[in-house]
Amino acid sequence: MSQEVQVVKGFPAEWGACSRTVLLDGGILDLSFWNNTIAVGSTSSNIIILNVTTGGQEAIFSGHDSSVISVTYSSDGVFLVSGSYDETVKLWDVQTGGVVKTFHGHTGSVISVSISADCTRIASGSWDGRAFLWDIQTGKFHCIIQKEGSAPHVSFFPSDPQHLLSVCDSIDVQQWDINGHQVGLAYNGSSQVAFSPDGTQFVLYFEGAILIRNSSSGLIVTEFQTDVEQLDYICFSPNGRLIAAASCDGTYVWDITGSNPCLIETFPECTSDITSLEFSSPSSLILGYNDCSIKFWQIGSSSEDLVADPITEFFNLDCVRSITLQAKDDIIITSESNGMVRTWDISTSHCKASFQTPVKISYCTDTQLIAGKLILGWYQDQDKKIRIWDVEKGKLLLAIEVSDHIYDLKISEDGSRVFCKAKTSIQAWSIQTGERVGIVGPEFILSDANSIIIDGSRVWVHFHYIEDMGWDFGTPGSLPIQLPNTSAYRLHPNGIMLWDTGSYRVEDTETGEVVFQLPGRYEHPHDVQWNGPYLVALFSTMGVLVLDFSHIF
Repeated sequence: MSQEVQVVKGFPAEWGACSRTVLLDGGILDLSFWNNTIAVGSTSSNIIILNVTTGGQEAIFSGHDSSVISVTYSSDGVFLVSGSYDETVKLWDVQTGGVVKTFHGHTGSVISVSISADCTRIASGSWDGRAFLWDIQTGKFHCIIQKEGSAPHVSFFPSDPQHLLSVCDSIDVQQWDINGHQVGLAYNGSSQVAFSPDGTQFVLYFEGAILIRNSSSGLIVTEFQTDVEQLDYICFSPNGRLIAAASCDGTYVWDITGSNPCLIETFPECTSDITSLEFSSPSSLILGYNDCSIKFWQIGSSSEDLVADPITEFFNLDCVRSITLQAKDDIIITSESNGMVRTWDISTSHCKASFQTPVKISYCTDTQLIAGKLILGWYQDQDKKIRIWDVEKGKLLLAIEVSDHIYDLKISEDGSRVFCKAKTSIQAWSIQTGERVGIVGPEFILSDANSIIIDGSRVWVHFHYIEDMGWDFGTPGSLPIQLPNTSAYRLHPNGIMLWDTGSYRVEDTETGEVVFQLPGRYEHPHDVQWNGPYLVALFSTMGVLVLDFSHIF
């Protein structure tokens, strides 16, 4: 009988252009960044507070009766404002997570909220076609916009609590004062308008052009054309030097410091719709997606601390190259293509330690914690060498010369051997001596097979079109023995079996019944490991997923 398995964490995982991803339980509808935290409005009706550095969940604010569409921090980070499908606006105390006040009056979903710089007023826009201005102290409101068939987006000037901008019908940008009077000129622009950090400028998009205007005069400061037909989200970087914009076709970053703004970064389109866009630093972006993921993209052109070389289309791999699950230590170890090795606490998903190593876009890597020593192995195609590295001491322990291109490698749990998958062979090398201690050379090609699976001295390879094969390398020096079982599996003490069929399943070995299978979007993980009560999987699209089987066993 199938039993439910708890998803423990979606760990941060470096990706594509050096981003990482965090998975949440609900679809991402909006997010707001302040200091080192992200507030996420989701379809779960909760507001989830995440730590930017670790991706770990710090708090959940509960109180809305339906999906939270819009969230924004106050300028000092003391308060959070939210709007919901339940037609209410809520003001939250960030430190306690409690609701300070709930504002009733809209008759449609609240799609946009903003709080004034002096924290005395809240502006909100709704599908009812109205934008309200609320007095926080009294809870009273007055309508500043009423436009049937429209859904106003509102935003206070960062340094001026007396004025705000609104966008109606996706093209009509207007400026209002707190008494509900329209002031200044009206502009054509997209549904998303963003202010510069100092509030002196705002940016909008209209008919293929990015326009930066002076906040006081409304005059155009900078204008440049794009090749993108529609941009849905736009924002300034914290230092005001960059502008990022996102659409279904991709995400783009421009440097606006020179006289001619230039496109410096393009992130590819995603299979899921983008729902929000924010900078988390001068060189990193946070994007929310409706597939329940938040991705952190690193802007390579403007980042001074980026170590990795650009990833080519040929490899088309993620920046996280390997994971190691060690349940007895309650940790996961990741190695990344930029040379970073990190250890993560399973229960909290917090990063415990980070180490820089010399790896540069290595095709295959593996890490193990052996007798308290963190060991990294990697293969470099330029000189056809496998290197074994003491991560914490920053010391090369061994360099093994190989004649074949290596497609995958794994260090044994006892640290005695490194197993490698070449194009037409599986090989094992002694980490102590650097000598090859075993080789099997099948007649078929291994380059298109999935990653090898290691269990002690046993090695399995899963193939797409033929039966899986496994060998026991036994004692060093002896000939490897082919295993009779044709499924790559790992036995659990309670008789449960794990094997690779494109997705991964757990089956009761006595009854043959499937206890658990990674479904839907969890198909085709790059690597899956089972240790103690946990199963960990590395995916090409979603980072690292940890499952807890303890209540089944």
